[in-house]
Amino acid sequence: MRIAVLYDIHGNLPALEAVMADVRAAGVDSLVFGGDVLPGPMPRETLDYVRGLEIPAQYIHGNGDRTILEMLRGRPVDPVPEAFRESMRWNAAQLDARDEHWLAAWPATLTLAVPSIGDVFFCHATARNDTEIFTRLTPDDRVAEMFAGVSTGLAVCGHTHMAADRSLGTLRIVNPGSVGMPFGDPGAYWMLLDDGVTFRRTAYDFEDAARRIRATASPMADAFAASNVLKPPSEAQMLAAFSGSR
Repeated sequence: MRIAVLYDIHGNLPALEAVMADVRAAGVDSLVFGGDVLPGPMPRETLDYVRGLEIPAQYIHGNGDRTILEMLRGRPVDPVPEAFRESMRWNAAQLDARDEHWLAAWPATLTLAVPSIGDVFFCHATARNDTEIFTRLTPDDRVAEMFAGVSTGLAVCGHTHMAADRSLGTLRIVNPGSVGMPFGDPGAYWMLLDDGVTFRRTAYDFEDAARRIRATASPMADAFAASNVLKPPSEAQMLAAFSGSR
């Protein structure tokens, strides 16, 4: 059994389309979407594409999906940085009641039995919430607190948009990186689970993706195309930015 694990798409449909071409070529049996399908520059198109996939899939929500869902419900949301408020409101306005019901059905975590690996625990950020940040520089004792109670041998998380692999005792924690909004070299990052864990990076036509994104009405289209597709921030930049969360 081969499972493709896709995290942090963030409405980047061109990146997702490229990954799915590689997923199909790899003969994948099922998919796990690890949260933050939204928000992004192509929310309507991305949800429609994901919903129409022919490969069986399971989903968990990320903080972005959850915030958009609360906006659709007219409920108070966690404070959103000023730079992202207009984009978040625009994303919510692109969706409808069917999307609301679908997003509401996504759980916060998921545990799957994977032949040859065993039980695998999936969360968006950490085992205890969908916003907590840790990086490869975070001390082991702090990360252990974030995953306390996880009894599987493998845990998969995302949220920081950087691929990572570390072990804490008998628990291995992996992050596939981000499909649509990577921190590091341009590309779409994902993971295969079969006889083990395989990190994957899919290259795609970045210039064409930027053109498609800039053609949308997204308030952040230009910034997303420039800073998340053509020239993403480096891992070193983001490790420094996240240093206060370590």
